Amino acid sequence: MSEAIAVSRDDIIEQIKLLCQIPSIIEAIVSRRIIANAAKEAGITVELAELQQAADNFRLSNNLIRADDTWSWLHKQSLSLNEFEQLIYTTIISEKLARHLFADKVESVFFEQQLNYGGVVMYEVVLDDRDLALELFYALQEGEIGFCEVARQYIQDKELRRAGGYRGMLRRSELKPEISAAVFAATPPQMLKPIVTSKGTHLILVEEIVQPQLDDTLRLKILADLFTTWLKQQIEQVEIVKYLDPENLAANFESQVSNGLISDRL
Repeated sequence: MSEAIAVSRDDIIEQIKLLCQIPSIIEAIVSRRIIANAAKEAGITVELAELQQAADNFRLSNNLIRADDTWSWLHKQSLSLNEFEQLIYTTIISEKLARHLFADKVESVFFEQQLNYGGVVMYEVVLDDRDLALELFYALQEGEIGFCEVARQYIQDKELRRAGGYRGMLRRSELKPEISAAVFAATPPQMLKPIVTSKGTHLILVEEIVQPQLDDTLRLKILADLFTTWLKQQIEQVEIVKYLDPENLAANFESQVSNGLISDRL
């Protein structure tokens, strides 16, 4: 029988520190509090039915179909039922706050930045050897080899290789500027001359240029981007005081008492 290893709260905190994750976790905590305060000021609430529906959707998306599956997942995550409800509540209140703040700004942002929301359907192979990339480019131009064959021979990533280098539909903002400029100047279907970036030499087959349309998916993306930018601005405006170590806690407490921020009388 294997030896049991006890893991305490202090062990977990120490490991989080060693992984240098304290800043991101603190930012997440501050974000949650900013969202809660802003939602309260805006009079935004969450109905029980909304909470239940969101919880059901979460369970479905995480394949937690049976109650036993859910309880096992909660145990694995060290979450109580109340904490799980808080997780779902935060998700709902964030979405509602985002819509409250920016729903009426989405269309104007779309039209102002319409070029950035254009898309391209493309295939790509990235090579370390520029000369090889040129050789393959000319072979492709002459029809001596197909793009899928190039992908099978030179792509290391298994899934991308199986897909023949298919990258799907990418937004302009997802591409490096030097690649974006060439891609959106193409007349599909077109094989582009090799493009050199810091990542390597790119062989790109442009299949289709997709004109931007403000559909539900893009609307949600713009809304999320606006909300993320707003949240970062809010975080930058607050002073964050960390209480992680007992020594720091005592020092901060004494400092606040001496400055009159906390009464020394209990």
